[in-house]
Amino acid sequence: MTVSSGVEADLIVARYGEIWLKGKNRHEFERKLLDNVRAALRPFSGVEVRRDYGQLVVHASRRPAAVAQRLEDVFGIASLSPARGVEPRAEAIASAAAQALDEALANRPDDGPIPFRVEVRRSDKTFPMTSMELEIFVAERVMPPHASRLKVDLTRPELTLGVNVRLDRAYVFAERRPGAGGLPVGTIGRAVCLLSGGIDSPVAAWMAMKRGCSVAFLSFHSYPYIGESSKRKLTNLVRALARYQPRNRLYFAPFTAVQEAIRDTAPEPYRTVLYRRMMQRIATRVARREKAGVLVTGESLGQVASQTMENLTCIGAASGLPVLRPLICFDKTETIERARAIGTYDVSIQPEPDCCTVFQPARPVIRGSLERCEEAEARLDVEALVEDAVAGLEVVDVEAG
Repeated sequence: MTVSSGVEADLIVARYGEIWLKGKNRHEFERKLLDNVRAALRPFSGVEVRRDYGQLVVHASRRPAAVAQRLEDVFGIASLSPARGVEPRAEAIASAAAQALDEALANRPDDGPIPFRVEVRRSDKTFPMTSMELEIFVAERVMPPHASRLKVDLTRPELTLGVNVRLDRAYVFAERRPGAGGLPVGTIGRAVCLLSGGIDSPVAAWMAMKRGCSVAFLSFHSYPYIGESSKRKLTNLVRALARYQPRNRLYFAPFTAVQEAIRDTAPEPYRTVLYRRMMQRIATRVARREKAGVLVTGESLGQVASQTMENLTCIGAASGLPVLRPLICFDKTETIERARAIGTYDVSIQPEPDCCTVFQPARPVIRGSLERCEEAEARLDVEALVEDAVAGLEVVDVEAG
């Protein structure tokens, strides 16, 4: 993008978070963040993105407010500000600051003096003023027209007029919004999330994305005991999560034969634990296809019978990969709060059964034994059941809603 000598309006400055801690690997994280931002903004026309040492600068000639809102969902962005870009000269900075302040005050009620300050950061140390000198210079020029509405407060301002002076450009802004934080999706590796139709597993997937994992999704379908509407619900859950990563693949594994075999041969109290052990095996096979290094589940310690320490040990022992459980110590209320915030809750509470309700035991085992699990599975053709489920996988690529 060619930078003009005048004022650039409709800019959004997006600042990095943990990327700063990555040392010599930082450029790889920056490159991935840039790719993810461009992918997130692909539906918008008239958008250009450039890297500016420690931040991204987005020029949105159309719908800048919508562009800024979309950037809030991109992991790796710590904060963002609608901004103006000007020449790095004191007078030009003060002029842009006056415009930014006028707009900020126009959106605030006139109900008393607002604690206010100017905050300058100078990446360009050759700038002829110190940060404090420029703060005073700008404040003296922008405050007089609003003397009745502003009072200087350097420690607890409600309104901060920010100035970031760089070598070729200065950025002026009056708002700093929180970003999604975390690490750019795809910088840590790939994961497969075992996705149910409930509240927990979508939140677990979101948390894995926030830590830089690119997540593929696997769900299990027990036709004819579970109808096609459950697939639509799961697809809609992935669509809600697709706001947070560029690529979203959902696998449906046929699970009826597995459940019928367990029903017919295994002790009834162990059915759910044995279902989940088979899910772990199938998920490990999907992970190989996806070149994923971990599985992700929404399990929370003690939440249901299958999630006691003993049963989680039995279930995890069947996996060929490490199992990440981001919600392991969450209360249900914490998970619900997070689900509401990320936009999955309303889909999750739609009344559709999942496959684990099929042949559900009346009295599920609470403290399962790995030895008993293995004894029960010795009566099954485990490998053939897994092979058939993998052969019957249905794959859906899901776009953001």
